[in-house]
Amino acid sequence: MLRPRPRGTIRLLDRLSCPVTRPQILYLQFRQFSSLPTRSAPTSSSSVQPDSDRVPLRKQLKQEAKALRAQKRQRKESEEASREIWELTVGVEIHAQLDTTAKLFSRAATSASDLPNSNVALFDLAFPGSQPEFQAATLLPALRAAIALNCDIQPVSRFDRKHYFYQDQPSGDIANPAPPEPFARNGYVDLYDYDGIAREDGERIRVDIKQVQLEQDTAKSQEYPPSSQLLDFNRVSHPLIEVITMPQIHTPATAAACVRKLQAILQACGAVTTGMELGGLRADVNVSIRRRGEAPGNNHYDGITGLGQRTEIKNLSSFKAIEDAIIAEKNRQIAVLESGGVVEGETRGWTIGSTETRRLRGKEGAVDYRYMPDPDIPPLVIGEDLISRLQDTLPTAPDQLVVELTGPEYGLSIEDAKPLIELDDGARLEYYQDVVDALHSIHPGQDDITRAALARMAGNWVLHELGGLLTKADRAWDSEIIPARSLADLVDHLQRKLITGPTAKQVLAVVFEGDHRPIPQMLEEDNLLLRPLSREEYLALAETAMAQNPQMVEQIRSKNQLGKLGWFVGQMMRTGEKGRVEAPKAEEVLRELILGKA
Repeated sequence: MLRPRPRGTIRLLDRLSCPVTRPQILYLQFRQFSSLPTRSAPTSSSSVQPDSDRVPLRKQLKQEAKALRAQKRQRKESEEASREIWELTVGVEIHAQLDTTAKLFSRAATSASDLPNSNVALFDLAFPGSQPEFQAATLLPALRAAIALNCDIQPVSRFDRKHYFYQDQPSGDIANPAPPEPFARNGYVDLYDYDGIAREDGERIRVDIKQVQLEQDTAKSQEYPPSSQLLDFNRVSHPLIEVITMPQIHTPATAAACVRKLQAILQACGAVTTGMELGGLRADVNVSIRRRGEAPGNNHYDGITGLGQRTEIKNLSSFKAIEDAIIAEKNRQIAVLESGGVVEGETRGWTIGSTETRRLRGKEGAVDYRYMPDPDIPPLVIGEDLISRLQDTLPTAPDQLVVELTGPEYGLSIEDAKPLIELDDGARLEYYQDVVDALHSIHPGQDDITRAALARMAGNWVLHELGGLLTKADRAWDSEIIPARSLADLVDHLQRKLITGPTAKQVLAVVFEGDHRPIPQMLEEDNLLLRPLSREEYLALAETAMAQNPQMVEQIRSKNQLGKLGWFVGQMMRTGEKGRVEAPKAEEVLRELILGKA
C-alpha cells in the first residue's frame, strides 16, 4: 500500500529553482519537514522563509561539499603542523595463539569447545601438587615464527613464572621468559608502501624485533550483571608467542601496517591458528610523545633513550582500532603536555568507536611481575639440526611471493598480488596457481609473453569474476565450487577468442550454480562458441544504431566526445545475435563510420 504524500510536498517541489533528481528531492523533503514546527507550537507567518531567501538545492550541496573539503584540509594542515612540533613513537607487542593440538604445560587439548571447562587439566587450575609438563611439540610453530621474523635462536633458554595471583591465570603466567633469555631475539620485519605504511615513511622501513617469547593464554571471562563473573578455563595454557618490536614507529598507519604484516608472516609460515579478525591475535601498543628539538629526557626503553613517557594501550582487536587508538592517545598526550601537565606511565584501554583512551591502572614494571625461574621446568635446549630442518621446510615468505607474482612469470599488478596472498589463508593463491598450471598444460609450447598474459587473465578471473560471485552469493571460499581445470578451460577459450567476455561470464555463473559439465562440452551443447560476424553484418548493426541516434553521432563528430562510442557498442551488442558481437571490432567499425578512421 502506498503511503499518502505529506502535505506541502507539491508546494516544496514547485518552488525548486533548479532541476533535481529523485534522491535530491527526498533529501530536500527530509530537511524541510525536519524543521517544520509541531502543532503544539505554531509559528507566525513572519517566521516562514521567503522564496527569495531560499538557497537552491544544487548550490546548497556544493556549499556543503566545499565546507567538507575545507574541514578535511584544515585537519590535514593541523596534523602536519602537529608533526612538526611533536614526535610520536610507537612500539608494538602482539600475542598470537600457536597452531598446536596440546597446551603449553599440560596434555589437555587446545581444540575449541562450546562446553565451558571441558578441556582443562589439573595444572591449568593450579591444583595443589600439580606440576607443569612442557609439551615439546608446541615449540615447533614458535620456532617457525621466530625464523620467519629473522630472529636469532638461542641454544639454551629458561622459563620464568610470575608470582602474583590472577583469577584468569591461577598458576601464574609462565613465559620463556623475561629478559635476558628469551628463546628468540634480534629479528626484524620489513614494511613496504604496498603494506599500507604512511606516505611520509617512504617506500620501505625496517622495524626491529626485540624478542619472541613463549607464553600461556588466560581464561575467558564472562560477566553477568550486576555482580557475577564466570571463567572458562578451556583457553588457559593455550600456547602463545609474544612478539615485541622496538619503539621505532612514528605514524599510526605504519603501526597498523606493522601488525598486519606480522600477522601475514605468522599465517604464511603456519605458526598461528587464526588472525586478529577471529580473535587469534591481539595487539598492545606503547605510545609516547616528545617535543622535537627538546633536550632528551631520562626515559629509557629497550636501549632507546630520549623518548617521552610511554603509556600502553591493551588488547586492541582490529587494525583500525590500532590506528584510531594511537591517534587518540597521541592527541591526549599532546593536550596534557601543552597544558603544562605531565604524562603518567599507565595502562590504558580503548573501546571501538570511542575518541579517547581510558585509564585502566598504573603501569607495572618488571619488579611488579616478580618473575622467578621456575624450578619445575628444565632449561629449553634447541639444536642446530632442528633449526636447519625448519629453515629448509619453511613456506615462501609473503614478500617473496609478491616478488614472484609481480615478476615476469605471472606479471600481476601489486593490487592483484596482495589479495591473492592474503585471502583465505593462502587457499586462494593455491587455487590460482593450479589454474595457471592447468593453462600451461593445455598449451605447453607457449612463449613467455603468452604465458604471462594467461597468468594475468587467470588472476583477474580468480579475484574479480569468481570473487564477485562468491560475494554476491555470500559463500565462503571453496576450491571445489568451480574446479581449477574448469576455470582454466574457460580462460583458454576466451584468450583464443572462441567465446566472448559476456559468454565467459555467463558460463562461469552456470558452473557456479552447479553445472559441472566439462567446459568444452558445455560450450558445444549450448551453442555458445563464437561464430564471428562478417564485416557487412558489423556495418549493418552500426548504421542502424547511428540512424536511430543522429544527435549523438553529431556530438561525437563535432565535440570529439569519444566516450559515447561505448554506448553505441552496447547498442550493437544488444541488437546483434547474442554472443557474436565482439566489442573491439564493433568499436573499430564505429570509428570508421563516424570519424572516418579505423
